[in-house]
Amino acid sequence: MKPKSLAVFNSNDVYPIGADSTMPFQQNRDIFYLSGVDQDESVLVLFPDAPEEKHREILFLTETNEHIAVWEGAKLTKDDAFDVSGIKTVYWMKDFEKVFFEVMTQCETVYLNTNEHYRANHQTETRDDRFIKWCKEKYPAHQVAKANPILQRLRSVKDPIELDLMQKACDITDKAFRRTLKFVKPGVWEYEIEAEYYHEMIRNRSKGFAYTPIIASGNNANVLHYIENRHQCKEGDLILLDTGAEYANYSSDLSRTIPVSGRYTDRQKQVYNSVNKVKKDATKMLVPGTMWKEYHVEVGKMMTSELLELGLLDKADVQNEDPDWPAYKKYFMHGTSHHIGLDTHDYGILTEPMEANQVFTVEPGIYLPDEGFGIRLEDDVVIQEKGEPFNLMGNIPIEIEEIEDIMNS
Repeated sequence: MKPKSLAVFNSNDVYPIGADSTMPFQQNRDIFYLSGVDQDESVLVLFPDAPEEKHREILFLTETNEHIAVWEGAKLTKDDAFDVSGIKTVYWMKDFEKVFFEVMTQCETVYLNTNEHYRANHQTETRDDRFIKWCKEKYPAHQVAKANPILQRLRSVKDPIELDLMQKACDITDKAFRRTLKFVKPGVWEYEIEAEYYHEMIRNRSKGFAYTPIIASGNNANVLHYIENRHQCKEGDLILLDTGAEYANYSSDLSRTIPVSGRYTDRQKQVYNSVNKVKKDATKMLVPGTMWKEYHVEVGKMMTSELLELGLLDKADVQNEDPDWPAYKKYFMHGTSHHIGLDTHDYGILTEPMEANQVFTVEPGIYLPDEGFGIRLEDDVVIQEKGEPFNLMGNIPIEIEEIEDIMNS
């Protein structure tokens, strides 16, 4: 941050559904990352150069009372907030404007928090959005700066505590996947499989899925964001499972493709092994200094080679390909890796080299609508200072023999 500047971070709103119904509260990841506070109507102000030491870190919270405690459960007290965050100076929200005015008279620049993730596309106005409008109108003479680039760099490199939480999320996903392998058979419904996952996640202290799960049998696997999960699984089909648990707000992101009947056909094995080979080779490239864009070009070359082997492409397809949409994209149209952490598609500046302790997914796929199946395999890996990345999902079955053995045990 610039000298004589402060930064402000707001919690998320509780979003309405209709009548008096609301969605379950999900904390804004930035204020959670910086403070550990996981409740609505909270504000964090960071002011490193504040003249008064007590104002260098400030939390504003809704004042709890007996009525709130009875109807909703008690909110954080000031002592609780210190235990959670380590921040000594805690004010109630009713004092926000008065205290904020005082610190704003002592600073020159205010860092405002916006969402600049490359996939962000939200129409809903957030609490941060409303605060930015109010702050600019109330304090027009202050310089404005962006908190987001700083946060992207901070959040993309994981602390050992964060890696432990992500490992826990992956371990819960492992248990849920193994339960599913023993449950699946011809005739089950996709939503029943979802229920098996959810049961195992909840009983292991996860809140459930880190993202909307994909349980895609047969040709449903060729719809990349198929989330209806309402079809019956038929003998001979494959099921693409994109299903990761959350734990303590941290995400896991797993993809596996399994046979409804417990055995892969020869053709399914052939394609599966090609996807698995690309995944293994791509994983080796996730080392410090790798550029995300160049990495995807190289993975495209690996996939092209496999598609030629499978007879899905021929040399003419590759020689005549459009550089902006290479031939392999017909069968593998999405990216191979994204940052993961507090968000499933987490923060990280993609134009900067990869660093140790960043966590990426690796998720190649081959999608064959004409053959009635699609295969995607995905793990979450931590970039190491030296050597190959560490696979947080290294214990989750992925090889054909492992999966068939469990399903037929």
